[in-house]
Amino acid sequence: MTKRAFIFPGQGSQTVGMGKDLSESFAIARETFEEVNDALGLDLTRIMFEDPDGQLNLTEFTQPALMTVSIALVRILRKEGGIGVNKDTAICVAGHSLGEYSALKAVGALSLSDTARLLQIRGQAMQSAVPVGQGAMAAILGLDFDAVQDLVKGREGEGVCESANDNAPGQIVISGHTAAVEAVAEQAGQAGAKKAVMLPVSAPFHCQLMAPAAQKMSVALADTLIHPPRIPVIANVTATLEEEPNRLRQLLVEQITARVRWRESVTAMADAGVTEVIELGSGKVLCGLVKRINRDITTHNAGTVEEIKNLIEVLNSK
Repeated sequence: MTKRAFIFPGQGSQTVGMGKDLSESFAIARETFEEVNDALGLDLTRIMFEDPDGQLNLTEFTQPALMTVSIALVRILRKEGGIGVNKDTAICVAGHSLGEYSALKAVGALSLSDTARLLQIRGQAMQSAVPVGQGAMAAILGLDFDAVQDLVKGREGEGVCESANDNAPGQIVISGHTAAVEAVAEQAGQAGAKKAVMLPVSAPFHCQLMAPAAQKMSVALADTLIHPPRIPVIANVTATLEEEPNRLRQLLVEQITARVRWRESVTAMADAGVTEVIELGSGKVLCGLVKRINRDITTHNAGTVEEIKNLIEVLNSK
């Protein structure tokens, strides 16, 4: 018997025009986009479809935009395919960084308007936490997590540099002060990394430099109603199944400064019996990571009209 998890992408999966074909083909997608526009008091749809002045890559817009596409796909799947995100169809959900908010909305823990509002605040808070140019992130390819941790610990005292994303075997992202990150990236090459790539990001996410953003999110989340999710969420911070509302609230605060434990999260899915994951959102980054972590898990992704139609056909044929 297939045991399924739905997963939701994070920052870096955005593309100009994402969701446009969904809006043109499905009324429920248009309604979702309009609901988010109203919640934010701005035309996020135009930013997604046209990217005026490069706004789509501004974190405060990127985060709610990616969530909006994911939730439009959740709603299309339910309305067009009769497939909900619930205990009848899956045993858990998970999302990468901001994707955790998409996951929580998909299982009924958050309302769409609250999710959009929280992600806008989150994006603004993360962007403003560190002055531009003072922080950086780099992807270290070809070294395992423990090896990167050794490099990071070896540079203590030279500024903040931490492992921010444990994405998959051989793909670790570091984050912190620019000089410290550059130094570790250079040393990684000498330690046997295949490549160390400085990432085109506007702030050093998921490290202690994000503490001011975590404080702002603590205030925003304190006033937000969180319902028990229909099925558990594998949290980025713990890489374990979570479902208690106040616990989820606290983990969303901690997530701002904590490492995204994606490799461990996928392992936790497998340990829970998951044999199939479905990525709902722009791109297929997470499916690629899942395949690198556990080749026994079947992957499907849907981010376009053609892909969601194919997914509905595949799922309803089982």
